[in-house]
Amino acid sequence: MTPRHPDALSEQIAAFETYLRSERRAAELTQRAYSRDLAGLYAHLRDNDLPLDAGALELSHLRGYLAGLAQHARPATLGRKQASLRAFYRFLTRRGLCKRNPAALLRSPKLPRALPKVLAVDDAVAVVTQPDAAVHAALAQRDRAMLELLYGAGVRIAEVAALTLDALDLARGEVRVHGKGSKQRVLPLGPACVAELSSYLAVRPELRHPKSGAQHARALFLGRYGSRLGVRQMRALVKRHGAHALGHTDLHPHALRHSCATHLLDAGADLRAIQELLGHASLSTTQRYTHVSVDRLLEAYARAHPLARHKGPAKPDP
Repeated sequence: MTPRHPDALSEQIAAFETYLRSERRAAELTQRAYSRDLAGLYAHLRDNDLPLDAGALELSHLRGYLAGLAQHARPATLGRKQASLRAFYRFLTRRGLCKRNPAALLRSPKLPRALPKVLAVDDAVAVVTQPDAAVHAALAQRDRAMLELLYGAGVRIAEVAALTLDALDLARGEVRVHGKGSKQRVLPLGPACVAELSSYLAVRPELRHPKSGAQHARALFLGRYGSRLGVRQMRALVKRHGAHALGHTDLHPHALRHSCATHLLDAGADLRAIQELLGHASLSTTQRYTHVSVDRLLEAYARAHPLARHKGPAKPDP
């Protein structure tokens, strides 16, 4: 939230938030993250009687803010806060609201490049097909369609939650999604995904408020009582179905997206095509999946190849 005090910094933060919302059209989660990080900077400066004006701050002020977080924050969290400060100052300098950019001199913490978590093909299929119609037929069908989109099309969980009915073209086997930065892309849907979505649309009218009969008119995925299904609810559903299918409760929706990309790459799909499917701005982001595929290949080699099982040179005949 933007601080309420009538000072230069609160006005600068408010202008940046307006830019994120109206011009850049950043995702809501991105807007919240930037706002939290800048509110933290504001609180640090206020509590330490430091200038409440981005134009008056020095590199030492920004470092002091980050140093106060270092004991409790992970390197990834510190890296994100530094990125927020750099984005904030870039905005201010480009708009002429600030002459200097001390954030450009901040050094990012070194982060281990973690490889995406990927499910085996059989495990991914087990999760997607897990929802049990015996519990509630309409809800089970909704969950199977949702899981098919996450795994079959590699769609982000926020993109799935934001889908509307008019985004689907099942006759053409396509779905239109709005990704990060409000960038739109049209994704192909496989036959299994089309079938699950068709079955869900047939039972979607059952998901409405039991007393008023109210139902969200445009949202694709609905809760039991007809309201739009949110990201948090979808994450909980993925965890629940992952626990039933795989026996552990830490399955994240992104693991299905990662699995989609890796399985496509394993099957010979072009890296550029996978980049377009996932909506990555940079090919280097998509290239992470090549490392996953190589690691999986080496594991398979170690398990199955005769040379990998060979312990050493053969002993000469006596």
